[in-house]
Amino acid sequence: MSTSQPDASRPSAARTDDDRATPDALLHTRTGTDVSPEDLVLAAGRDVTPKNLEWARRKLDEEGPAALDKLLP
Repeated sequence: MSTSQPDASRPSAARTDDDRATPDALLHTRTGTDVSPEDLVLAAGRDVTPKNLEWARRKLDEEGPAALDKLLP
């Protein structure tokens, strides 16, 4: 029975670009589409309930799509 660990034994020279973190300059919070109340609720880590949807609607009315930007990196 082998006790080797494939990931641990893989030399760093054999790693691919997929093993690296995405640079901050390439990360985006929105796709340019409208932000829905459901988007805001989910980005906040909340359940989609009538109460949370109303909170999101108020937040979007006050802050616009920037409300989502404030929640995401």
